[in-house]
Amino acid sequence: MFAVLKTGGKQYKVQAGDVLRVEKLAADAGEKVQFNDVLMLGGDAPIVGAPLVDGAAVQAEVIDQVKGEKLIHFVKRRRKHSSQRTKGHRQKLTLVKITEILTSGADKTGVKAATGQAPKGAAAPAAADAAGSDDLTKITGVGPAAAKKLAEAGIGSFAALAALSDEQITAIDAVKVKPEWVEQAKELAQG
Repeated sequence: MFAVLKTGGKQYKVQAGDVLRVEKLAADAGEKVQFNDVLMLGGDAPIVGAPLVDGAAVQAEVIDQVKGEKLIHFVKRRRKHSSQRTKGHRQKLTLVKITEILTSGADKTGVKAATGQAPKGAAAPAAADAAGSDDLTKITGVGPAAAKKLAEAGIGSFAALAALSDEQITAIDAVKVKPEWVEQAKELAQG
């Protein structure tokens, strides 16, 4: 069985066990990713999507983040201009090994999508659990970046922030928690 997937503006025909160099993905080596944009499934009974095949996905394991070969772009203007310019770059790529082709049920796997988002219907992480999460940016001085760092440290609600002791506040290395934040969190947790 093979699949035709789309990522980074390109299409790839893949089978299980293939190693691909694709445009850079937001994933580290060893992580599993899932490509949800499957255009076609081939084999005994080919399925062509319109434009995508519903419920199909390709799962892969990230091997490494690499750079492609050097590309040189040389521009020369002839005659009166007599100017020339050389530019070049090395494209950032991700090496992935295709592990599995799913024909259905891809939205229930919980594997991180290759675009950096969780697949549709996947379970949310425990730190962002809907029952115990509040919008920490309502606290004066806490922006989106600080709220994300607090969530990564396991503090996702006003009650969790208000319950921190002085020792716990100093133990958090990700972000410097200010005493005013704790006071505001206590007020917001109460009502």
